[in-house]
Amino acid sequence: MKLLSFRFEGKTLFGPKVKKEEAVWDVKSIAEAFGETDFPSTIIEGIAGGLEFVEKVRKLAEQARNSENPEQFKYAFTEVEWLSPIPRTPKNVLGVGKNYAEHAAEMGAEAPPEKILIFTKSPTAIAADEQELPVHAELTESLDYEGELAVVISKKGRNIPKQLAYDHVFGYTIANDITARNIQTGHKQFFLGKSLDGSCPMGPYIVTKDEIPDAHNLSIVTKVNDEVRQNGNTSDMIFKIDELIAEISKFVTLEPGDVILTGTPAGVGKGFNPPKFLKAGDTVKISVEGIGTLVNRFA
Repeated sequence: MKLLSFRFEGKTLFGPKVKKEEAVWDVKSIAEAFGETDFPSTIIEGIAGGLEFVEKVRKLAEQARNSENPEQFKYAFTEVEWLSPIPRTPKNVLGVGKNYAEHAAEMGAEAPPEKILIFTKSPTAIAADEQELPVHAELTESLDYEGELAVVISKKGRNIPKQLAYDHVFGYTIANDITARNIQTGHKQFFLGKSLDGSCPMGPYIVTKDEIPDAHNLSIVTKVNDEVRQNGNTSDMIFKIDELIAEISKFVTLEPGDVILTGTPAGVGKGFNPPKFLKAGDTVKISVEGIGTLVNRFA
């Protein structure tokens, strides 16, 4: 199932993509119409329900599809304002640094990291698919892109054993871990350089984990103005998703709606000679197999 968040007539809503249509079901309206009284009011509440929530949404969509007037329960994509699938995470977005060996090398590392490197991005950095983003020219001339697979957590947990890690995964989305390189290096840490407004676009959907049986065999392609810059595969992750969840949860309680960015393949702007940083007018498209394409233009 592909779930998205959107705004319609001033209301923040969520629902599944209508099969074979460029449209979304308004599951909250469907639930009300069919007497479903115990239905989540936000997508994070829904995500906390895990597979039970997914099955409930599937059932509601089927009821709407078979109703006398299914059109009343769905909106064309052109009618809604797209939001990030998780409009705001419970805490900072969790990122993983240098999780692909070739990327670590292009960033100047003499060897891949031996331990997992974790940083965070402010939730105010979250942006949506097709949202126009600022280049922050007053702060940086070295704004960079990083196409990534993102993991969405569904089940609260601390000290999660590696063998149980996927029980805590709801699904996957796409993220662009946008980074102001001068700020990142100037502050000797990652937070400020990775937390500028609009520096964490995600989307277009969350794809539930049942539709992606192997998250470690997905292509990741990043294009800037249709030029391929990154062409990698999640199979090249140094630390796999279960390792990331187990390690992070030793120190931080993971909660429904938390998002983990799993690292980026080689080909970021800083890795070129001379560097190829983002500028006003650029369009970045990040495609992850099985999920879709995240598109943002910069101004």
